[in-house]
Amino acid sequence: MSIADRIRIRDVRLLSDNWYVLKTTTFDWRRGDGVWQTSSRETYDRGNGATLLPYSRRLGTVLLSRQFRYPAYVNGYDGLMIEAAAGLLDAADPEARIRAEVEEEIGYRLGAITKVFECFMSPGSVTEKLYFFLAEYEAHAGERRWWGRGGGGGCRTARIAVRRGDEDDRDRRDRRRQDDYVAAVFGFARDARQQGQSERVGSS
Repeated sequence: MSIADRIRIRDVRLLSDNWYVLKTTTFDWRRGDGVWQTSSRETYDRGNGATLLPYSRRLGTVLLSRQFRYPAYVNGYDGLMIEAAAGLLDAADPEARIRAEVEEEIGYRLGAITKVFECFMSPGSVTEKLYFFLAEYEAHAGERRWWGRGGGGGCRTARIAVRRGDEDDRDRRDRRRQDDYVAAVFGFARDARQQGQSERVGSS
C-alpha cells in the first residue's frame, strides 16, 4: 500500500556532497489519527550496494576479508573488521556488480550466484538498500585459487581470510565484531543449513 498521500515535502537542503550526499528535509507526515505533523530528518545517500558470501560446502569454509574502517575505530573498535565482499552498485546490475567486487576483494571466480534477500541496513538515516547473495566456490584444502588481481588488489587494506563457520560463531560470542553484512548472510546460511539437515532427517 502506497504512503505517498501521507507525506508532503516542504523543504530539502544540501548539507554536504564532499564524498556522498547529506541532505536535511522538512516534511509533513499524516499520522494514523489523521493529524499532520511537521518533522525534519537528515538523509545520507551513498547509493545502493550488494554483498556476497562465498562458501565451500565440502570444506565447511567461507571467504571473508579484513579491512581497516575508520568509523569503527573512532567508535572504540581497535582491530580490523571482518567483512563479506561488498560494493556500491553505481547503477550496475546487483549480480554483475558483486561478481566484480568478489574478484577484486577476494580473488575467486564464482559459479552460480543466489540472491537471498534485500533490505535497508539503516533506514533511520541512510538511504542505501543492500542486495545479499550467496555463491559456492571450489577449492582444495589449503589451496588459494586466485583469478585476476584479487586478494584485495583493488583496496590496500583488504586481505583474504578463510574461516570456518563455527569459528565465526565463537568470534561473535567473544564480541569480536563483524560487519552487519557478515552477520546477516551468516544467519541466513545457518538457517538454510539447519533446514536442509532437518529435511534430510525427515526423508530418511
